[in-house]
Amino acid sequence: MRWLSGCWLLFLAFVPCISGGRRTMGRLGSAVLMCVVTVAVVTLVFVRLWRLEERQNRIEEVISRLKRRGLLPGQDSQNSNDESYLNAPTIIYNRVPKTGSTSFVGIAYDLCEKNRFHVLHLNVSKNSHVLSLVDQMRFISNITNWNEMKPALYHGHLAYLDFARFGIGWRPLYINIIRDPLERLVSYYYFLRNGDNFRPHLRRRKAGHRETFDECVANRGDDCGEKDLWMQIPFFCGHSAECWVVGSEWALQMAKHNLVSNYFLVGVTEELGEFVAALEAALPEYFLGATDLFNTGNKSHLRKTFSKIPPSPNTVKKIHESTIWKMENEFYEFAKEQFHFVKRRMFLLKDGRMTLKSQQFLYEKIRPR
Repeated sequence: MRWLSGCWLLFLAFVPCISGGRRTMGRLGSAVLMCVVTVAVVTLVFVRLWRLEERQNRIEEVISRLKRRGLLPGQDSQNSNDESYLNAPTIIYNRVPKTGSTSFVGIAYDLCEKNRFHVLHLNVSKNSHVLSLVDQMRFISNITNWNEMKPALYHGHLAYLDFARFGIGWRPLYINIIRDPLERLVSYYYFLRNGDNFRPHLRRRKAGHRETFDECVANRGDDCGEKDLWMQIPFFCGHSAECWVVGSEWALQMAKHNLVSNYFLVGVTEELGEFVAALEAALPEYFLGATDLFNTGNKSHLRKTFSKIPPSPNTVKKIHESTIWKMENEFYEFAKEQFHFVKRRMFLLKDGRMTLKSQQFLYEKIRPR
């Protein structure tokens, strides 16, 4: 190492001083001066060598950190086999239709290159929200072992899938957004008929149908009834058959259990900005910059359904009398209460703006010292 060579030079500098002093006692003054100058020069060289080595060590440490994070120019994070990437949290957003999911996913797509993660859309055939047992195994195997895609955010209209049932110790982070059940149904009803401004030229399944939602309810139509309200509960309940039995009390309780036990965060459409802010605070490796993008960009109003007519008071009253609406609304209020609890613990409301609280814990009484 360089500091050893410096010490060796310092020793060699003393040798001529000592021997020169013995041979020429009459020239003691000049010998001492020469010794002082020599030692000073060698010491200066030694100090500079030591500083250079220290700087090199710091540079090597920084390079090592950059390599671990895949941030060196020309190096893709997906090609890194470093443990930090293989162990990075994988996010699954099993998005419920018509809850603001396209707006939220648009933010993720805008951030993925900058924050160095992947976003993948899970396209389930025929818009089915459940997978066969074989496909469940395939999907779990894919996202568990597909290291080239890590870190990753997967999104799609898929019911909750319990990884523990398949003997997998590793678990993803689930996130989701839910909406007032009647507003979600009305939005979906007109979306199937009129489309939206996201892909305005795409012809939807019921394009040309002019019946309003009020008329559909009055006529007991096939896509505005109780079975169409039953959507958010089964999405959170999962892949069990009972989850999709309309009006199942067991499904409602399972949905609540999964929300509080197996989801990292669940927001509500009506407070989408706060949901984005909470994710940025808790998962900055994915969502750093999301709040600014949501507030200043166009993503907060990305998708608007065309010609959506609000239901009449009579229609609202009729829907609210439904047992299924009461169950879906109970679940919605439960989710909203949980989200508000999370917000209160995370943020302070100051001058009409949310401010992230400082760290609320510390370590002490650490032994051995």
